[in-house]
Amino acid sequence: QVQLVESGGGLVQPGGSLRLSCAASGSIHTYNVMRWYRQAPGKERDFVTSMTSGGDTRYADSVKGRFTISRDNAKNTVYLQMNSLKPEDTAVYYCYLNLLSIGMEYWGKGILVTVSS
Repeated sequence: QVQLVESGGGLVQPGGSLRLSCAASGSIHTYNVMRWYRQAPGKERDFVTSMTSGGDTRYADSVKGRFTISRDNAKNTVYLQMNSLKPEDTAVYYCYLNLLSIGMEYWGKGILVTVSS
């Protein structure tokens, strides 16, 4: 059974930075994609960024140039470096893993990021 555990959230002032981590445990197939989504209060869950096991990345327009995704495949961990944070980045951030070779998807429980002065 695969589990995803997010960490690194919290309260930060506008313009500040945070780094989220998502550690995956269990049987992680080599060919996979890890993503970050976020859900602001009263809104739908939105795509933020993704990175395949091969290193291909995608970003939502709203975070391009401010957020950077990276991963350590040896540790089955994905990171989200968030810089120049804005109040509108406030949300619960969710980690997602898709094991592409077997079509299985997993979600973390989410972690709260609050950007406020």
